[in-house]
Amino acid sequence: MTTEEFKAELWRMANSLRGSVSAAQYKYPVLGLTFLKYVSDMFEAQGDFIRDELKNPESELFIEDEELRLDAGAAFTEDKTFYDKDNVFWVPEEARFSVLLSKASSSNIAQLLDDAMASIEKDNPRLKGVLYRDFGRLELGPGKLGELMTTVARIKFDPQTHGSKDIFGEVYEYFLGKFAMSEGQRAGEFYTPKSVVTLIVEILAPFKGKIYDPACGSGGMFVQSNRFKEAHAKKAGDVGDLAIYGQEYMAATRKLCLMNLAVHGLEGDIGKTYGSTFTEDQHSKLRADYILANPPFNISDWEGNALKDDPRWIYGVPPAGNANYAWLQHMLSRLSQKGRAGIVLANGSLTTQSSGEGAIRKAMILGDQVECILALPPKLFSNVTIPACIWFLSKDKTEGGNGSINRNGEVLFLDCSNLETENISKTQVVFQDETIEKISQTYHRWRGTEFADSKEYVDELGFCKSATHSDIAEKNYEITPGRFVGAEGKLFDSSVYEEQMGALCGELRELLDESAELQTEMLQQLKVIGYEL
Repeated sequence: MTTEEFKAELWRMANSLRGSVSAAQYKYPVLGLTFLKYVSDMFEAQGDFIRDELKNPESELFIEDEELRLDAGAAFTEDKTFYDKDNVFWVPEEARFSVLLSKASSSNIAQLLDDAMASIEKDNPRLKGVLYRDFGRLELGPGKLGELMTTVARIKFDPQTHGSKDIFGEVYEYFLGKFAMSEGQRAGEFYTPKSVVTLIVEILAPFKGKIYDPACGSGGMFVQSNRFKEAHAKKAGDVGDLAIYGQEYMAATRKLCLMNLAVHGLEGDIGKTYGSTFTEDQHSKLRADYILANPPFNISDWEGNALKDDPRWIYGVPPAGNANYAWLQHMLSRLSQKGRAGIVLANGSLTTQSSGEGAIRKAMILGDQVECILALPPKLFSNVTIPACIWFLSKDKTEGGNGSINRNGEVLFLDCSNLETENISKTQVVFQDETIEKISQTYHRWRGTEFADSKEYVDELGFCKSATHSDIAEKNYEITPGRFVGAEGKLFDSSVYEEQMGALCGELRELLDESAELQTEMLQQLKVIGYEL
């Protein structure tokens, strides 16, 4: 069975056991048990390694006398320092998966699992408050939890035969993706599709410096950035260095992120607690080299009315009824002098003129903060049906990696809405690796970075166009890529549709705001004359 087949089979078995428990609830115990199996396997493998080192004449731990070696093995394998030095989590005996599995049929197995997670957190400060500890509250039928443990027990992580962190990371991310597909609309709270994350990472190319995600979900942007760094390090002969910073609004989702980082052997500053990036910003002094984010689209309850005088709004106060331009300006304010950002937003952000958003967009463009706009194809997101795009912002467009390209006064438009994708379900598609390579290389050639191949950038009808600010002004600073790249063989102009829908949505938002104001006024007048609803 291949790794992909094994993951699919494991998912099928695990999902078949959840009964009436929703996917939103069920993902936490499944991911928690998978993590428990991973740390237990790694702990046991470390014990085997210690015993092997005691037998190895070339090891500094070598003990020739067999009786002394056995005594030392018993002592060393229960000494936490021998695990800490190799970044292996310490797992108390009562919390080891094999011990708990032997009690899987017990009536109190849920409590034993909760206690096990608590003891692991106690002995590993990095995991404090991270692990799932609500097995006792799960509404699973009798024996279902034991069956789930038996399913998870099929996974075997062996650092001597394969990269267990990578394998476990794959299983963890696979499960996140499958739960996202199961949850639909709610999945946006914790998951960005891997191909979208990979595309942003391949374009921003984070290698050295600080990376930041102010709506970090389960941490996929961080994991993929680290993969890029490691892959490039092998080619460049330079290990690279990335410092991770993030914040997450949802408490449970923040735990998923911290666990995901732990799974991949990463550490980061995800703030002291969960909370709103707008009202409880935990990285106000941060200046990041790379920002990668997929914030929630079009949110209206971001407490904008309380932040009208916030210094982050350099290009204009964002409307209280939509946070899109608050996200854009927040991220601009957190960039270093040469920092760049990739932000996923709804397509409406490209054309809206309502509530001052059009004026903010114009000011950002003329301020040379907008570097690239990328239109995405439909169905990339399992949880979002409206068209989406990626804004790439830059604090410095004056020179590329080779020092020869100046992109001041220009914006690169990429219309990827008709590029080849692969179906992974009836409702979702992904970018193929070749497509991601085509898109990212187009950007790197245009920008002149060290990651570009030997080809020169050229505009391509229907796909890419380097437009000047004058070109953008002619289109009233409405920046749907389809309006700039041209259409090759298209009977339906999606850019016109998006422009019209953006305008209609803007008008509807204004009418709804006006309606709310009139309703408030009417209730106040009724109260004046003695009638209160």
